[in-house]
Amino acid sequence: MIRATVRRPALVLALAVLGATSLAACTAGPAGPDGKKPAAAADPADRPDLRRFYTQKLHWQPCGDFRCATLTVPMDYARPGDGKTFVLPLAKAATAVPGKRLGSLVLNPGGPGERGVRLIKDGVADDLGEGVRERFDIVSFDPRGVGESRPALTCRGTDEPGDDAAAGTGAALHPRTAAERAAVLADARATADACRKASGPLLPHVGTADAARDLDVLRAALGERRLTYVGWSYGTSLGTSYAEQFPRRVRAMVLDGAVDPSLDWRQRMIGQAKGFRDAVEDYAGSCADTVGDGCPGATPEAIRALIDRLLERTRRAPLPVDGSEDGLDASGVISALSLSMYTPEDQWKDLSAALRAADGGDGTKLAALASGDEQTEEAEEEEAAGQEEQQQEQEQEQEQDSTADGVPEDNSEAALIAVNCLDVPHPRDARAYWEALAPANRAAGVYGTSQVASELVCKDWPAGSEHPHRVRAEGVPPVLVVGTAGDPATPYDEAVGLARQFPGGMLLSFEASGHTGYGRDACVDRKVEAYLVSLTKVGPGTTCSP
Repeated sequence: MIRATVRRPALVLALAVLGATSLAACTAGPAGPDGKKPAAAADPADRPDLRRFYTQKLHWQPCGDFRCATLTVPMDYARPGDGKTFVLPLAKAATAVPGKRLGSLVLNPGGPGERGVRLIKDGVADDLGEGVRERFDIVSFDPRGVGESRPALTCRGTDEPGDDAAAGTGAALHPRTAAERAAVLADARATADACRKASGPLLPHVGTADAARDLDVLRAALGERRLTYVGWSYGTSLGTSYAEQFPRRVRAMVLDGAVDPSLDWRQRMIGQAKGFRDAVEDYAGSCADTVGDGCPGATPEAIRALIDRLLERTRRAPLPVDGSEDGLDASGVISALSLSMYTPEDQWKDLSAALRAADGGDGTKLAALASGDEQTEEAEEEEAAGQEEQQQEQEQEQEQDSTADGVPEDNSEAALIAVNCLDVPHPRDARAYWEALAPANRAAGVYGTSQVASELVCKDWPAGSEHPHRVRAEGVPPVLVVGTAGDPATPYDEAVGLARQFPGGMLLSFEASGHTGYGRDACVDRKVEAYLVSLTKVGPGTTCSP
């Protein structure tokens, strides 16, 4: 599965591909097997059994330079009175000019599994335009089961070392033989079993439809009659689900890096895998324009040959990695390449250096990219300049608290698996996955076949109620969808499709490589922020270029 998140120095967000492979986020909103949505239900805010959640008051307290609070939501919206709840952490950067305040702007950075509180504390508000900062409090939250949410998801016990929901090592990128397929199945089953053992009672309750209902409780608690929202990547699924369930509660909604809910698991997987393969091809062809003399090869052909050489070498044996007994295998090379396609302007220089080192026999830098641990020099400088001692102490305290109940400080991989498997229906028969290998290979080579293998973790997952469907959100005001032409994680065609499915939907195209557009380009930023502040519509065919 591929994490659909945004992380870049410009917006201090990020998209990371963790583990051997990954796949995009999920569909939004419940639908029947025929793809049709049920008629809109009565406003949940009017339900007596939900009134205590909708009328709760937020108690904001200082947390460094920001304000923090918690929001309580029912674990099961069908049984809100059973006493089981999620407590979600919130963070807010207050408007820079209170006298001009329009309300609250709620952000979701994607994932699933990314932490909104961290987004705020990392300073995302400082990267937004002056008009937005003057008019809105910037608010985000850790979704149910994620980060500092309580309870939180985990796929390991308190006494088990290692990364949460860590992918197995040495798995075949294209499992062809019976032995390879048995190994991939066993690895997927072990991960799913670990998640059920550690978080079984939570798993039915962490889907996007429920997270969207939490978003409406947050809207009410913030005192907003209607929601103003920006969602990147997986955050577009959350926004779409909200618009379907609460269409008349939307004031303005920006969905950047769109997920099309009408696609099934195989369509989305192949489309995304092709996006990553094409992005790596673009890297080989355009490296000189972006990196100059730092490219790992003198020509596009030389770069492609180096990548092929590394994949073949790591199929046979892992590359040595400083501080690691396992080293870097072929799946790690694919992860490093994929992760580095999100913001070429920030990442290709580091990728080039890592590829050169790996070609020389040292996989340390490439392994750091594969795990999401390595930052660009610019990002490191910005982080160092922006961190104060008090904030560092607070973060350390949070990390200590988060591990006390057996949940790691970063549980994003567990959340990625749990939400995707619940939201996206997957076949129960392994043959469906083996049958998908050939078309995935034709479309995207090892980028496709490795993603097929990664989807197997969902084969035996508890079934959710979601089905592929076209958006039904009658009464929603015009929604702005941003699509980046060379987006590897959420292909541009999905942005086109999602915009067409919304009544009055607007598409803003960004002619560039990389994942998402808002926060990466001045033209995109101006049009998005004019819409957020003044509800200025974007006309058909509107395009921005870097």
